[in-house]
Amino acid sequence: MARSAEEGGPDDLARALDRLDEVARTLRVECPWDREQTARSIVPHTVEESYELAEAVAVDDPEAIRDELGDVLFQVVFLSLLLEERGEGDLAGITTQLTEKLIRRHPHVYPPEEGEGVTESIDTAEDVRRQWDSIKTGVEGRSSERDWRKPGLPALVYATKVQWKADPSDRPANGPASNPELDRDEQEVGEELWQLVERARKSGVDPEIALRRIAEARAAELAEGGGE
Repeated sequence: MARSAEEGGPDDLARALDRLDEVARTLRVECPWDREQTARSIVPHTVEESYELAEAVAVDDPEAIRDELGDVLFQVVFLSLLLEERGEGDLAGITTQLTEKLIRRHPHVYPPEEGEGVTESIDTAEDVRRQWDSIKTGVEGRSSERDWRKPGLPALVYATKVQWKADPSDRPANGPASNPELDRDEQEVGEELWQLVERARKSGVDPEIALRRIAEARAAELAEGGGE
């Protein structure tokens, strides 16, 4: 989609990103706090900023979304700079790798000679999801295990991925967008989860730990049954 005149053109974007990169490098050298950071110390802030962005999107606050997107973008730039210092990558390389992956996973948009894989008949979001899975396992040589066994995720997200693995046929490509009763269903599920959290609290149970234990057990069962 072409940018409007108000949004600026490629030159404006390049200048803005160059300036951000310059500021990140200056902070890394001249700010005592930034100078002491490592990838491990920064990641908690990255997670926090991601949640704040999600909250801004949930309340549909454009000003907050712009602000939080900027914070997330800085996390990407700064973490890329830390990789560069270790000689393990840089922002340009990361961007190029991402672009190549996007092209590779969208052969229905980019011709096969530009993207990898065989173009299928793509008409729906579900078709796209199925093609992604095929490309990740066939073209990229990634096992499905890597895509869903991510215990670092919050327990609810992790449990959802494990359930998708257990029943791939019941995995909507874009559940929220395809659900006309989303607001009602969110309300009902939210109430049910609230009651479970209340039960856990009164029982002295941490609901995050409880769900994670069950999800990890189910994930292990799937792996033993051929999920690797």
